[in-house]
Amino acid sequence: MCGIIGYIGKRSTKEILLDSLELLEYRGYDSAGIALFPEGENEPIVRKIAGRVSNLREVCKDVTDESCAGIGHTRWATHGGVSDANAHPHHHGKVTLVHNGIIENYKELIKEYDLKGKLLSETDTEVAASILDHFYDGDPEKAIKETVNVLKGTFAFAILFSDQPGKIYAVRNVSPIVVAMTDHGALLASDVAALGVHAKEYAFLPEYHIACLSSKGILVHDEKKHEVPLQLMTIDWDTSRGGKGGYPFYMEKEIHEQPDAIKDTVSPHIVNGKTSFAEEGIPDSLFRENQNIVVIACGTAMHAGLIGQQLFHTLANIHTDVAIASEFTYTNPVIKPGTLVIAVSQSGETIDTLEAIKFAKKKGAKVLSIVNVKGSTIADNSDYCIYTHAGPEIAVASTKAFTSQASVFYLLAIHAARLNGLLSTEEVSHYLDELTRVPEIISQILEKKSIVQKMTNKFLSHDQAFMIGRGLDYSLLLEGSLKLKEISYIHSEAYASGELKHGTIALITDGIPVVALVTQSALASKEYSNIREVQSRGASVLLITRDSLYKDMNIPEEDTFILPEMDDLFMTFPAAVVMQLIAYYTSFAKGYDVDKPRNLAKVVTVE
Repeated sequence: MCGIIGYIGKRSTKEILLDSLELLEYRGYDSAGIALFPEGENEPIVRKIAGRVSNLREVCKDVTDESCAGIGHTRWATHGGVSDANAHPHHHGKVTLVHNGIIENYKELIKEYDLKGKLLSETDTEVAASILDHFYDGDPEKAIKETVNVLKGTFAFAILFSDQPGKIYAVRNVSPIVVAMTDHGALLASDVAALGVHAKEYAFLPEYHIACLSSKGILVHDEKKHEVPLQLMTIDWDTSRGGKGGYPFYMEKEIHEQPDAIKDTVSPHIVNGKTSFAEEGIPDSLFRENQNIVVIACGTAMHAGLIGQQLFHTLANIHTDVAIASEFTYTNPVIKPGTLVIAVSQSGETIDTLEAIKFAKKKGAKVLSIVNVKGSTIADNSDYCIYTHAGPEIAVASTKAFTSQASVFYLLAIHAARLNGLLSTEEVSHYLDELTRVPEIISQILEKKSIVQKMTNKFLSHDQAFMIGRGLDYSLLLEGSLKLKEISYIHSEAYASGELKHGTIALITDGIPVVALVTQSALASKEYSNIREVQSRGASVLLITRDSLYKDMNIPEEDTFILPEMDDLFMTFPAAVVMQLIAYYTSFAKGYDVDKPRNLAKVVTVE
């Protein structure tokens, strides 16, 4: 889950590494470090420290900018606690490296290579550095190949050798490495987000291929030492654009970017008033021949899948299951002929989702992925891929990625229903019109965000909260509850309202905040009864509803947010933005770092 950067070129290596690590800090921020290899020196200069990149800047003030090569790292702790010693880079002999991933057999390697008592840290990474140094005899590629052959697990390494000045080596398995050549030098990173400031094109390093970055360019060799050309892709967004754009946190900026993100995701797939995925090469037969769908995803992406599940049921009459990716391969999933697997991942690198994809393909399923990063590992391992156009999302708590993923599910469900003759031309037109209205509706919500901010006062004096809803509202509240937990540290649980009386209502006490989401017309009267149940137990209800349903709710205006009117099926979008704002303003009011919540990282590349 860690962030990796490497640079060799004409500009200040130190400043490029530090600036890039700040862009990658969402991948981990327990500790950070850099290694700089100045010309004429015998080995790299290493600076590392527990804490944020801002702490690293302080300890790097005395380091010269005149370095020809350097690597950097921001860590999310796995092996070993948060300490200076466990921070990367790790140095052993002639090897200095940074690492993303997990070396599963590091304990066995310590014993096999007699490393006990010789290591300065608790990390699996230092074990890898020691073994690489053990094999190193002056031939970097030979030593790297011998090292990765004894490693079990996932890894992305960026490596400096003390007798190879002016060169950075890299190799990976599962965990990503991207490379780019610019007019001022060569770069590598664990995420394209670090490259957009400098480069217009990038390439993913294939697994077990070895890259060598130098002032002459980027050379890649496969396992048989054959030179492999880079498969370049265009970076169609600039990570640096406006920074936070005047907002105090990236999360608020990204909430405001949702109208454009959804528009850019949806508009290419509406052609002549119909859904179309011709640009992705997705055949119509995929939805005519596969009448069973399994969505695999984690966290926020899984919640987008739950919305997709109801859409496929309601519009396309296709049986759809949603599986937690980390559980999928261990629960004997039923994958029969005619099963389509839809994998959802913002980064395209989520390892649990990737492993689930590989398992499903072995069972004979076709895989369609929904991701935000071109050329990512999940995209590469899928039969078909639909890219969202959310652009870089820096805040750990996902917002625009979620609504962009949801918008793809709306398109797919309408598409499948149309192909299977379940929607008339008029119905297709109506649903697509509603989908294209979403950006405008979200903008209306954002104009009234101060109302949400006032409503969040209910949460500030409590350490727990509940959320209740039915149907699509319940699916959306699962995401809203996760957001509140992630960044405000309030214990929040979402429940299908009808389940309250089966145990949960025992937890409702005087003054406890309960968010009631009521947008589904057919379920409003039942939800009204559930609201009364929690009110009678002393709950302080915060109501989110639409004007046409509010008159029956008997909740004070100051405790109510009225959503713009849309078709029932599309009310998830305005409701999602309100839930994001609730979490954001609660965290903000409590004085927390909204973008970097404790114990969390953005991209999960370890199981």
